Amino acid sequence: MTAFRLSTTRFLVPALLMFLVAAAGAVAAPATAKAAPAQDLHKLCRQVKNDDTVRPYSHELYDGTVKAFKKLFPDANGTLQESELQTQASYRCMNGKLLACFVGANLPCAKMNAQRDNPGADEFCKTSPNEDVVPAFATGHDAVYAYKCRNGKAVVTGSTWALDKRGFAKKLWAVVPER
Repeated sequence: MTAFRLSTTRFLVPALLMFLVAAAGAVAAPATAKAAPAQDLHKLCRQVKNDDTVRPYSHELYDGTVKAFKKLFPDANGTLQESELQTQASYRCMNGKLLACFVGANLPCAKMNAQRDNPGADEFCKTSPNEDVVPAFATGHDAVYAYKCRNGKAVVTGSTWALDKRGFAKKLWAVVPER
């Protein structure tokens, strides 16, 4: 048994190290993309077609990002400040296009949780057994489904988000036009 453990350890440790190095490289990849000029992000999207990596705001994309914001929020008034875009705007690639999303209260830019079973909703319903609505703080802001409580159990009442084919909320993402 000891020989097996030593033999297994001899193979698992290098494999684990290779995994950690690869994972570190994957984590570092978005930082490289962050520094890329605007045209490089548009070019990247044309080349890779689909990339679900959500990248942070880039000042080089300011004009196109503002246009995407106005498309998503046509009733918004005022001028977008650089500091607002830095904290709210994100990008990803879909169908060869660069898309922008603007995170906010109940506006998640992440891939959505399309699981019908929701542990947060279940826990909420244990303490509030007959609530008509389970709030987003309990379900998670990325939950696709809406819930109510019936006799202490979470029950799906409908869908809060229509998803695009990549699993993101359709109405939260708009194309960032090239100049």
